[in-house]
Amino acid sequence: MMVIDLNADLGEGLTDAPLLPWLTSANVACGAHAGSIEIMDRTVALLLERGICIGAHPGYQDRENFGRLDVELSSMQVQRLITEQLTELDTIVQRRGGRLSHVKAHGALYNRAARDPVLARDIARAVRSYRGDLALFSLAGSAQLLAARDEGLRAIGEAFADRRYLPTGALVPRSQPRALLHDPDEAATQALRIVRDGFAIASDGTRVAVDAQTLCLHGDTPGAALIARAIRERLESAGIKVTPP
Repeated sequence: MMVIDLNADLGEGLTDAPLLPWLTSANVACGAHAGSIEIMDRTVALLLERGICIGAHPGYQDRENFGRLDVELSSMQVQRLITEQLTELDTIVQRRGGRLSHVKAHGALYNRAARDPVLARDIARAVRSYRGDLALFSLAGSAQLLAARDEGLRAIGEAFADRRYLPTGALVPRSQPRALLHDPDEAATQALRIVRDGFAIASDGTRVAVDAQTLCLHGDTPGAALIARAIRERLESAGIKVTPP
């Protein structure tokens, strides 16, 4: 039986509850690009109540731009950035009796680490130093996955149900038209194609190979709950088990 995890980025100041019935994992903003101690605590409580795996979603310290602009940092600064955010969230998770399962970088940090081996290594080393049994989610086929494996971490390849792909396997930048998939049926079709067939249709109409163990959808996409439901139902109707990685 084919299996896939379905995750979303949460705790970013939006109403997350409608998404939760359809998820098996979640990535919680750690207060840098978005979120707060109160939002983290509330989000963690909801996730534990539903048995959803909790991951940290660290980003650049850049709330003004929602962590979506690149920031130049030294290796030491990157590792401090990651460690501080993991500690912040993990303290809350442990206090509520849970256990942090994975880490997924946010926004510009995620996208740069997918192609920049040095940044990818710095993130992976920070995660390993904090707790070596944490999994690291990153774009399927990316430099971040290679760095995670090199550091002895469990590397989880991620695909996107609600984002369009470039022929290179990278995501179409949000600044470009039609970067996001807003239609639930279109997102569900892409999700099924990735999981069952191992490819997505790129922006130029060609096939791009995608080898993923988790699918992401974005909580800040309009109609996110409808998209999540459509994806989950489409996958399960095709005989695919949706389960944590």
